[in-house]
Amino acid sequence: MKRSLAVILTLLLCACGLLPDKKDETAGWSAEKLYQEAKDEIAAQGYTKAIKYLETIEARFPYGRYAQQAQIDLAYVHFKEDDKASALAACERFIKLHPNHPNVDYIYYLKGLVNFNENLGLMGKISRQDLTERDPKAARDSFEAFKELVNRYPNSKYTPDSIARMNYLVNALASYEVHVARYYMKRGAYVAAVNRAQYAILNYAQTPAIEEALFVMVKAYDAMGMADLRDDADRVMQKNFPDSAYFKGTTGKNDPWWMLWGSAW
Repeated sequence: MKRSLAVILTLLLCACGLLPDKKDETAGWSAEKLYQEAKDEIAAQGYTKAIKYLETIEARFPYGRYAQQAQIDLAYVHFKEDDKASALAACERFIKLHPNHPNVDYIYYLKGLVNFNENLGLMGKISRQDLTERDPKAARDSFEAFKELVNRYPNSKYTPDSIARMNYLVNALASYEVHVARYYMKRGAYVAAVNRAQYAILNYAQTPAIEEALFVMVKAYDAMGMADLRDDADRVMQKNFPDSAYFKGTTGKNDPWWMLWGSAW
């Protein structure tokens, strides 16, 4: 009976929050001490503890350089933890709170990296997944973040790498649009194929994928019996890609070059 009563009292105390909490190891720590511990954890890839220390800095010392640096490091740690939503939220928050901070260029760069990292499968890695099943939004968001950095901070140390990544992204996005156009061609959806090819040409000029985009337009217009539009696309392709592989070969009947590609897809 006494044992049962003791158990009941213990449960009641727990429910009411009357039992003492586990001792907070960081009680009495200075902002400098908390930050150093966080940095040590980051170096050791102890990201969970690092987040705890960084959030504690913000809660206890909301003003000053340690709080600002904690916000920057929180964005980075969430990025390393592959927590895209939290990383982006931390970046946006920092930009809103400290638009003129000396390191805000790094935050714009980190925003680009978050989406760039997520979308590596689209941009060059071989995958069994059909590209048409992927949403290129992450690549577009990444491009916009890098673009904002380059425009706002042309002399930033992160700008050269951002430009390189932008070039990579724009090529990938153009290839994606052409891939979708090719997908529509296979299914006889010629109007949709033309629309995607035109989108690639208008939005991603000077990328390697434009050659195939023009080829798609020539083939699609030919399939729809739109001779004038087909010939216009053909002239543009001949002018811009005179050495295109699509021009090689012959049917032996003096047929136009695109007649060689009846089953190109």
